[in-house]
Amino acid sequence: MARASLYRTVCRRHQRLLIRLKGGHSIFWKRGIHDFNGDGRLDSAFILTQNTGGSGTFYYVVVALNMASGYIGSSGFLLGDRIAPQSTEMSQNPATSDVVVVNYADRKPGESFVVAPSVGKSVWLLLDPKTMQFGEVVQNFEGEANPAAMTLGMKTWNWVETIYSNGSTTIPRVQNKFTLTFKAPRYFSAATDCNGVGGEYTTNGNTITFARMMSTLMYCEGSQEADFSKALGEAQSYHFTSKGELVFDLKFDSGSMVFK
Repeated sequence: MARASLYRTVCRRHQRLLIRLKGGHSIFWKRGIHDFNGDGRLDSAFILTQNTGGSGTFYYVVVALNMASGYIGSSGFLLGDRIAPQSTEMSQNPATSDVVVVNYADRKPGESFVVAPSVGKSVWLLLDPKTMQFGEVVQNFEGEANPAAMTLGMKTWNWVETIYSNGSTTIPRVQNKFTLTFKAPRYFSAATDCNGVGGEYTTNGNTITFARMMSTLMYCEGSQEADFSKALGEAQSYHFTSKGELVFDLKFDSGSMVFK
């Protein structure tokens, strides 16, 4: 893919972008913010889609360098056709802080495009600011998690925060009080700062639904149990990050609930 030229909208302060460009291109999904060329200006890594009128929608990782004369786009790194992007972020390892980590879902080999992507994948990319080309990096960084290997039932998850699209954030006042555990084949249990919660869950690809939620009935002054249970009930999809997080995307794009 040749370098894209229309990047002036990238500087908008949105966590998620969907901006129509010329030639069947769209800027899509979460960005990674980083100074890729060391000039003191923050640049953007994001996903660009291309749809030229056929049935395919191709997803590319690109970087827009914030130069004094305006934005300059990199060559694109092809992720695939009709995949399901989940996150674009910078590596959390200080030794590899220049690396872009992209998490997405793809289909199994030979699977029809009518089947929703369900196989978690990650790609680690390093931009050469001189050639504006990406190189793929081996995924063996110490301290990095591999989202493709993570599962819901791998551990007991601790609630970290819920971030809403209106800018508000809910953080547990007492750390490690709110936990979530998935039990085969379809049950879950949760602990809060007051009652225990349990119920059923179903998944289809990366979509998830919590149902039949029940809790004990003790009253606790100042409890955040209602905030926790409400957000959990609004979970619509999930993904894992290279920081070892489980993230639930809430219905109507209203926010994200983060566990670790």
